[in-house]
Amino acid sequence: MSYLTLNSLGVKLGEFELKDITFEVNEGEYFVILGHSGAGKTLILESIAGLHKIKGNVFFNDKDISSHSPEKRDVGFVYQDFALFPNMSVKENIFYASRYKTIENQQELFDDLVGFLGLEKIITRSIENLSGGEKQRVAIARAIFSQPRILLLDEPLSAIDPTFRNAIMKFLKDIHKKYELTTLHVTHNFREASYLADKIAIVIDGKVVQVGEPHQVLSSPASLQVAEFLGFKNVFDTALLGEDGSRFFSIDPNEIHVSSKQNHLTCDFVFSGVMDECMGIVDHFKLFVDVGDKQFFIKVLKREHANCSIDRGETLYIGFDRKDISYI
Repeated sequence: MSYLTLNSLGVKLGEFELKDITFEVNEGEYFVILGHSGAGKTLILESIAGLHKIKGNVFFNDKDISSHSPEKRDVGFVYQDFALFPNMSVKENIFYASRYKTIENQQELFDDLVGFLGLEKIITRSIENLSGGEKQRVAIARAIFSQPRILLLDEPLSAIDPTFRNAIMKFLKDIHKKYELTTLHVTHNFREASYLADKIAIVIDGKVVQVGEPHQVLSSPASLQVAEFLGFKNVFDTALLGEDGSRFFSIDPNEIHVSSKQNHLTCDFVFSGVMDECMGIVDHFKLFVDVGDKQFFIKVLKREHANCSIDRGETLYIGFDRKDISYI
């Protein structure tokens, strides 16, 4: 049974509009909303939190909460800029929810959060004296202290030094499990989504264009639009494979084999091409090979090809196997 359901959600904000947003989130799920900046991801979170007048419906445990005020929705919201109260200490920020709702075992929960998130040394500090990482942990502690039914995270890693990104991703997953949360996490980062998500919704231009498990969404785009967003390379119509041409396919640049001799390739599909460019990049070569009016992008490891001896304009052969094709 769905824990949170968005049914044909629509919001207009200035010139931007969310259109017919529909998906379900199960209890205990880590649900990632993935999309470019400006796609409408944060607006979806804000609509769930009750911050905008909406069309459609938001259901929680099959109960329509579309008309409920934000304070009656029991969601914890961690904004990209953390939105902490600058006139309060760390402790006062965390305890803020106790001003407007009853928090069960609040001292025990507070002590547990402070210990788990490593806030002991900064608990009396003012917000302005915290680093970005410290602010993030305080914002998460404040959100969880409110004992939300749903935790909403808006680009929580955007202000984090890239060198700490892996540790913070694990930290978020640990928090999700420890406090048995249902989490919606907004990001534009594919790696972040792949690691954290139980399920992913891709949002493009105010629309949800695909929903599914990470391996399905990230490896099997439902449309050319999604494939383009995900950065798929070598997207061509299936006529190139000798099929009817009513579909498209993609082949990973790392799965294409290259040889100067046709009979050296034992792949399912082999094409004669012309070298357009060979670029040496640290440990690999990037090849751009023209096959008729199509151009293939190929990566080959330098250890497998000691040099890129085929000059621009020379003929070479490329090949790949059917098992490595992704159909779109």
